[in-house]
Amino acid sequence: MNRRDFLKNSGLGAASLGLLGLNSLPAVAADAKAGRLVILHTNDMHSRVEPFPANAAQWAGMGGMAHRAALIKQIRAQEPNVLLLDSGDIWQGTPYFNFFQGEVEYKLMTQMAYDASTLGNHDFDNGLEGLQKQLPNAGFPFLIANYDFSDTILAGKFQPYKVFEKAGHRIGVFGIGIEMAGLVADKNFGATKYLDPIAVAKDMVAKLRGAEKCDLVICLSHLGYKYESAKLDDFKLAAGAPGIDLILGGHTHTFLEKPDVVVAANGHQTLINQVGWSGINLGRLDYTFERGTRRPSVAAAAVVPIQAA
Repeated sequence: MNRRDFLKNSGLGAASLGLLGLNSLPAVAADAKAGRLVILHTNDMHSRVEPFPANAAQWAGMGGMAHRAALIKQIRAQEPNVLLLDSGDIWQGTPYFNFFQGEVEYKLMTQMAYDASTLGNHDFDNGLEGLQKQLPNAGFPFLIANYDFSDTILAGKFQPYKVFEKAGHRIGVFGIGIEMAGLVADKNFGATKYLDPIAVAKDMVAKLRGAEKCDLVICLSHLGYKYESAKLDDFKLAAGAPGIDLILGGHTHTFLEKPDVVVAANGHQTLINQVGWSGINLGRLDYTFERGTRRPSVAAAAVVPIQAA
């Protein structure tokens, strides 16, 4: 099945995709909402606590955690089943990080009640000690399956995955990080071991589909969207580890108007989404579950700009 046919059959037609505001999504009866899962996601926030200034050459007035928090609160008031997820690089890029070392970002994300995040390469910019220092300010788990911290001060601080109960279904979420050697200073990740993402993702899919009995499997990835080289990316991950339903990506700051689709050799279809950087957009995907089955389908997807009203 090609990308166009899959989007059509999944309900991801042109009318339900693109730069849609919150109120552009169709009204749904309360009983239908009860069986719907709304996934909200961000990536590469890079310490953008305040909006871009009004005189910025690009993205003037966009972003800002207060505006995002208000939008998330509005969506939660309308939808009973929401997961709020992030794909890493929370830190680095504004004076908020330079002065407060990540404390502000973690505390504000906690107030927004993020359900989970994964780790990006910039989340190691203050080394393992800096990350350890700020973890108590994060009231949400960091999920990372392919970094082994056993021989570091962060041993036991992270989970490979977490299962959420939403809309009467089990949602499995796991994290995959980029190779740090050559990208991050050696002293900043120390004895952290990098494990093959595809092998680890296969194990995660088997565990989440098997023992954990998950109906939807989500990967929070900081590998990057798509590379022309052999470097591992979200497309290669989807093809190499069939069984992931949704990859929420980061690292490459890619602005997608709608999710991409990868069809693996076994026919499994994976959606890939990424919403830019600096908190400019909030990604939203609405999943429904077919009556009498536990198979999810996407009813709508939107990229919602974060800006002052």
